[in-house]
Amino acid sequence: MQKIIVNENNNLRIDIYLIEKLKYSRSKIQKMLQDNYITVNNKTVKNSYLLKENDIITIQDYIEELPNISPENMNLDIIYEDDDVIVINKENGIVVHPAVGNSSHTLVNGLMFHSKKLSDINGEFRPGIVHRIDAFTTGLLMVAKNNFAHEFLAKQLEEKKTVRKYIALVWGKIETDTGTVDAPIGRDKKDRKKMAVTDQNSKKAITHFKVLKRFSNASLIELQLETGRTHQIRVHMHYIGHPVVNDPVYGKRKLLDDSGQCLHAKVLGFIHPRTLKYMEFESELPTCFNKILNQFIDN
Repeated sequence: MQKIIVNENNNLRIDIYLIEKLKYSRSKIQKMLQDNYITVNNKTVKNSYLLKENDIITIQDYIEELPNISPENMNLDIIYEDDDVIVINKENGIVVHPAVGNSSHTLVNGLMFHSKKLSDINGEFRPGIVHRIDAFTTGLLMVAKNNFAHEFLAKQLEEKKTVRKYIALVWGKIETDTGTVDAPIGRDKKDRKKMAVTDQNSKKAITHFKVLKRFSNASLIELQLETGRTHQIRVHMHYIGHPVVNDPVYGKRKLLDDSGQCLHAKVLGFIHPRTLKYMEFESELPTCFNKILNQFIDN
């Protein structure tokens, strides 16, 4: 662990400051900030945080072998594309971007083959990626083809102006028709690969939901994100005692197959960065989700 005390009010972004201080790549610094390996005054911060005099930066030990990534010819389900944005319906099992031990067959590999123009704001390992969903979560993602579009879309996400609606099948019969989970999320203290509801080194997380249909031992629900934390829906539903069906990490129930959690990003809406017109897209539940859902309908 390393601690750095800022000796002057330089008004620098923390990522820029640490790139110079540590001689790490921008993508590595941003990844460390995102995964809470770097905190300021024992609190998590965004990479845009402006440092102040006497701020104490704490850096946890972090070892990462960065992968080499190459374009791959993949069958991408592109819902919409123009000179600024791409909307993709991500299939089950596809990781969004490369990480340690996984440098091929990610969505980024496919995007690099499909388009020579992608934003580079999030570093060389996440070209075009404005937001992400888990490998075994299916559905809609927006991708930026240039930095102008990326900054515009990212600001909408930050200001909660995008529309992101998910469909999930969760264990148990939820009695209330609607509800909101307002509980901060951070790294699990016992397992850093997992997230948890915690008040330590966490970020505000809010999920709204409504029940679409009830079964004898499960509920089909629609969820709308107000924030976008890692594994947010999965963690929040586990927290309130209704984990997502077939979730191998947070489910704590028997897995029905190996297709992953019944969670689908169904609706994505945003203001187009160039035309300033609102656009909304919708995708159908994938086969893997319907296969499990039919088991509950038939019972």
